[in-house]
Amino acid sequence: MDDFLIYLRLGFDHITDPGGYDHILFVIALCAIYTPGQWRQVLILVTAFTIGHSITLALATLQLIHYKTALIELLIPITILITAVVNFFFQEPKSRGAKTVTQRSRYVLALLFGLIHGMGFSNYLRSLLGREASIVKPLLAFNLGLELGQLVIVGIILTLTYIILNVARSSRLRWTLVISGIVAGMALSLIIENEYLGELMK
Repeated sequence: MDDFLIYLRLGFDHITDPGGYDHILFVIALCAIYTPGQWRQVLILVTAFTIGHSITLALATLQLIHYKTALIELLIPITILITAVVNFFFQEPKSRGAKTVTQRSRYVLALLFGLIHGMGFSNYLRSLLGREASIVKPLLAFNLGLELGQLVIVGIILTLTYIILNVARSSRLRWTLVISGIVAGMALSLIIENEYLGELMK
């Protein structure tokens, strides 16, 4: 198999792997307030996240920035918790097509938090690259794989949202609160169990 396809698959598998569900939780938290009819807003949001993690994934893989891996592993669940909690205060625009300050801030938040997640992705990618002569092609392929994986997760979430709202006839507010509450609880658990936080508190 061509190396490009190999790294594309590795990127896809990495973000969709249930064993490393922290990134999945973040995408769920991003999409929790939206309905399938708002897919354009979701696409912009996920694109902002992609831009953010693409920047630091490239910089970290090229070793142009350095950081403590343990700190990033703590910050990632913190970004998930913040995103989930922000969902409780989200307000719909009063007119169709209008954008609230909250919506705009979500795009910025997704971009900034993407920077943190990109550093988390880079640890895995660096371990795969080994002594590759050129990392540009693998880096691009891995990033595209991550993006495809994110879109699959988004598709599943929006489909589930459609079923809950239109088939089960649950209210949108209730669904948002339930899914965001579950994500927030799981993120909080990851934070509490984080070894780096334990060391800081000693």
